[in-house]
Amino acid sequence: MSVSRTSTSSMPLGWNALPESYRIPATAPSLDEARAYCERLAKTHYENFSVATWFLPKRLRQHFYNVYAYCRISDDLGDEVGNPQQSLELLDQWETELDACYAGSPKHPVFVALAETVAQCGIPRHEFSDLLIAFRQDQTVTRFETFNDVLGYCRYSANPVGHLVLYLCGYADAERQQLSDYTCTALQLANFWQDVFVDYGKGRIYLPLEDLRRFGVTGEDIAQRRATQPFLAMMKFEVERAREWFERGLPLIKLVNRELAIDLELFSRGGQEILRAIERKHFDVLSSRPVITKPRKLLLLARAVAGKLL
Repeated sequence: MSVSRTSTSSMPLGWNALPESYRIPATAPSLDEARAYCERLAKTHYENFSVATWFLPKRLRQHFYNVYAYCRISDDLGDEVGNPQQSLELLDQWETELDACYAGSPKHPVFVALAETVAQCGIPRHEFSDLLIAFRQDQTVTRFETFNDVLGYCRYSANPVGHLVLYLCGYADAERQQLSDYTCTALQLANFWQDVFVDYGKGRIYLPLEDLRRFGVTGEDIAQRRATQPFLAMMKFEVERAREWFERGLPLIKLVNRELAIDLELFSRGGQEILRAIERKHFDVLSSRPVITKPRKLLLLARAVAGKLL
């Protein structure tokens, strides 16, 4: 894809820490070029499960690529620059492009492609901008006093993604969004518990400080990778709490069409499998990161398909 040369006159320094293709070009690419950009970005960043899985209708795949590309770059602007002030500047510039997308004058390929998705699926602007609130918060907030504070963070970091998926599939009602929030929050919690030591290396602790005090765990225990009995007891408590949120979201699977139901079940089963991986390590997430093996991923896929197609 050929995208016009990037304008450097007002480019924040933080762009230098990211792939050049992330930068906002001086002139907009064509719609076909923008679509190809988003598809390539989605297909080269593999998560726990593919973004647009086999079961999504073909007509929706490009929309999923477009939304994923937005989320991927937004996340990287907040997490991969290494300088909080520069990240905030980039996020501001990114949101200006979001405004241009809704005004009909975007230049970045993500927003050129996303404008089509927004128009066809009727997605409100706040579903995209809410994510930016979380990425900005990451630059200044590294500790959470209570579990409710963690839930407040998930409100912006995870839940909008579920809303976006529902909009892409034609659902805009509050009931489905609430059930989606339960699942997305549970997925975020599972990732937090999986990455306790990784996040600590980034200067962040997502475990509620009230729980650390309650169980007698210190930040130094995490820093020194000391999986003490109090730490293991705390992680058992957190895993069980995350599992409850997955259970709350399960009814959504029966309220959507078959194709989306398979994807939702895959993500829910995948998140619960992370919790089981933590349990298999006896809740020691400090010595090594709990992961889902490829055979177990395939088993999850087979179970989800069997449950919906047989």
